[in-house]
Amino acid sequence: MLKRIINLVSSLIVHGSPRKIFLIGSSHFSLIRPNYSKIKDINDLDYKVFSQAGEDGIIDYLLYSLNIKKPKFIEIGVGDYRESNTRFVYERSSCKGLIVDVIENLEQKVKGNINFWKGDLKVVEKEIDSENIIETLNENNFSKDIDLFSLDIDGIDYWVLEKLPNEFSKIIVVEYNAIFGDKLMVSVPNIKGFQRHKYHYSYLCFGASLKALINLLNKKGYIFLGTNLLRTNAFFVLKKFKDKINLDLSNTNLLNKHVDSHIRESRNKKGILNYLSGKNRIKEIENCEVVDLSDPEEKLVKIKDIY
Repeated sequence: MLKRIINLVSSLIVHGSPRKIFLIGSSHFSLIRPNYSKIKDINDLDYKVFSQAGEDGIIDYLLYSLNIKKPKFIEIGVGDYRESNTRFVYERSSCKGLIVDVIENLEQKVKGNINFWKGDLKVVEKEIDSENIIETLNENNFSKDIDLFSLDIDGIDYWVLEKLPNEFSKIIVVEYNAIFGDKLMVSVPNIKGFQRHKYHYSYLCFGASLKALINLLNKKGYIFLGTNLLRTNAFFVLKKFKDKINLDLSNTNLLNKHVDSHIRESRNKKGILNYLSGKNRIKEIENCEVVDLSDPEEKLVKIKDIY
């Protein structure tokens, strides 16, 4: 019966107004929360309300498990906030948050998509990089006591994360590039003003590998929980909260299932979608230069030389 209700709710979300979507999402979580303690696979939590894919469901589980009712959050890379990882959290709990993106007239666009009065939401129109991340957080009084941090800037995410202090946030959600596979520890170079389409016409050479992000965040005090079904976002929680999470944790030495992405968003040299799949995607970017993070000297190498 519960499964039938959830399927009905999911179908309504596709066609509903933002208000209906919000109410249906709230109902979904009210129904499923009593079963959180029984769920062992992170992908059984996948559920979209306002996120791009199933991030809303995983985030709700983590906040609920850590007993965080009004999370203080930061999300960098939100678009106009119609689809984002923290919108449902903000609308539901009337909490405090900071959202950042480089989109022109960002605040006005955000106000057109949400109930801006509903909580303490600070909107910053800025391009975030490794040089200004700490300054930006300090200027906006978001440098400590963070419950949820989400990062998706399609580029130098690794280098931004590297600048953050240890145990910066209880929960971290970060985009990764599944095309890099499960073995490489790589990131695109730390280029200020990095633009995915300009770095390589295919749009496929961006961000960091999952293994690189796991290694970095492990040093900063986090455990890797898993990824969403779309294989775009990885989820981490502070090691000291490990006992509050009932999920079966992913083996960080066996990451192949977390990179089985079938997204086909590649472009040809004219910028037209050409829908490359499988190994054809890595072949397309084999001459792209990335930083080999497994090398202590962090040398710049071509993908074909280390893949």
